[in-house]
Amino acid sequence: MCAVPDLIRMRRDYDDGGLAENTVAPTWVEQFDSWFTDAVAAELPEPNAMVVATADADGAPDARVVLMKGYDVDGFVFGTSYASAKAAQLAVNPRAALVFPWHALQRSVRVTGPVERIGPAASDLLWDPRPRGSQLAAAASLQSTVVDSRDELVERVRLLDEQTPPGPLPRPEAWGGYRVRPDTVEFWQGGSDRLHDRLKFVRDDQEGGGWVVRRLAP
Repeated sequence: MCAVPDLIRMRRDYDDGGLAENTVAPTWVEQFDSWFTDAVAAELPEPNAMVVATADADGAPDARVVLMKGYDVDGFVFGTSYASAKAAQLAVNPRAALVFPWHALQRSVRVTGPVERIGPAASDLLWDPRPRGSQLAAAASLQSTVVDSRDELVERVRLLDEQTPPGPLPRPEAWGGYRVRPDTVEFWQGGSDRLHDRLKFVRDDQEGGGWVVRRLAP
């Protein structure tokens, strides 16, 4: 039984202004850059955190939160173990959906598109800045596999720390980056009385790979 006494009526109204076709940036990446800058300036916790949704060969969905580590006109980049569940799903169904849930700003961004691995040099750029402790944990963990206890994980990290020289670890071959290349990027701005604004950039193959902006009903 839910401990909240009136969950059905739990809601808030949104009043931070709208998003109009004549104010949205001319490209999705410029609009995202503007909103991401706002999220950082507002000191949101983990503003680069995003939900990454994938599906396996049978279409069964899966989702988790990861940190975006880069974006440009080619898409959004994140790093992970190539032995992870998400990597196995992307190997058989190389598409993903992303969500940036910036609730404090009454905004969210949704992305869909194909996914590809980035190259070794680009993956090194994601790996090298990580603190040694984070590198040890990523290298020692067999991501998504069952472990008997947390103590087992701690021991794996301890042994790897002892067996490697001080300083940064080289990137494991089983760890690297992915890029989500957008087909769609939707910008959602909360509106009063649930009349939210949704402007969606959609790739238009008939226009030579250009983009069109469509308003969606909330």
